[in-house]
Amino acid sequence: MSQHNPIFDNIGPPLPDVRSIVALRPNAIGDFMFSLPALHALRHTYPRARIVLLGKKWHADFLRQRPSPVDEVIVMPPVPGVGAPPDARVDRAAVDRFVEEMRNAHFDLAIQMYGGGGYSNAFIKRLGAKLTIGTKTPEAAPLDRWIPYGEIYNRRLELLQLVAMVGARPLLMEREVTVTEQDRREAAQLLPPRVGERIVVIHPGASDVRRHWPTERFAAVADALASRGATIVISATETEGHLARAIASRMRHPALDFTGRLSLSALCGLLDRADMMVSNDTGPLHLALALGTPTVGIFWLTNLMESGPLRQHLLRPALSVQAQCPVCGVPNLKSRCEHDVCFVGDVSTEKVAQMALELFDEVARPQAADEPEPALLPHVVRRGPTRSDAAAGRAAPSA
Repeated sequence: MSQHNPIFDNIGPPLPDVRSIVALRPNAIGDFMFSLPALHALRHTYPRARIVLLGKKWHADFLRQRPSPVDEVIVMPPVPGVGAPPDARVDRAAVDRFVEEMRNAHFDLAIQMYGGGGYSNAFIKRLGAKLTIGTKTPEAAPLDRWIPYGEIYNRRLELLQLVAMVGARPLLMEREVTVTEQDRREAAQLLPPRVGERIVVIHPGASDVRRHWPTERFAAVADALASRGATIVISATETEGHLARAIASRMRHPALDFTGRLSLSALCGLLDRADMMVSNDTGPLHLALALGTPTVGIFWLTNLMESGPLRQHLLRPALSVQAQCPVCGVPNLKSRCEHDVCFVGDVSTEKVAQMALELFDEVARPQAADEPEPALLPHVVRRGPTRSDAAAGRAAPSA
């Protein structure tokens, strides 16, 4: 008779008498978007519990006054290996004080959502919750309940599987991020709304240079969309400004370069109005998906496996399968060489342009009189009023 492995008993009933939950997720925009399906599942399962996110300052700024599954964001001090590099020199006394404050909160459930647990499992155990759950690599400290951390897993699904251990069931939501009136106001200050506008947001940056698709190809795709009537808006941080300028200078049609001018709130408001986005695999792309904005994304190999959205129809992925460095030939899947060069160059302009034009036409498709109303995300397959107009009268996700 085969032995049953208890680590696969990871679908459980809701816990009784859960009044407070703390979730550890102090990372960047895209990674936070990956956690939203699990956080919404927790909120739905434990509607009366207080859910606290241990995060960074940007989480607190972004979620302040924004309906979300999180009741409060507590900004963590830098902790080695948990929101800070493992070798970071930190104020150990400040960390100890923070841990003591968390212990005094007497959380019922603590959830480690920060990687394989090499540093974060030991940290989450220090918080003194009644029950700890999380992901775990073989060498990481065990928690009360855990699932194996996969090297190449879809992170949204992984975190949903994690919270299923305490009875949280997944929801397929129209939006995982709520757009606020402040978002819309900030976007309107940069680009006043007008009747019939069809905005396409181009985002050419990414934190990893290897994921930068060539700017001349972005320009060609943007021109193709502009020729169909799109208003092209280029989104970029100050450090990515050279990419935005390169695209705008290569385009035959005019484009709006918003380098350094889009706060995260304004970007939400802009994406709320946009028909679609064309982007490298980066935080703004995953924000667009969480907002329900259709997107064409250029992905590098395993990144797509890790970051694919739950609502598959929102994303048209153009996938690079180039594993070796184009300069030295060294594989860069588990480690990286010294060359900061493009690893997505095998994705052709023609492929992305075809995806983008098809999606641009699809989101504009009028709905026939006898066509039934779609059950999910009607704005993805038809255009009547702008998505801002529709959203203004739509209830926000439960918070």
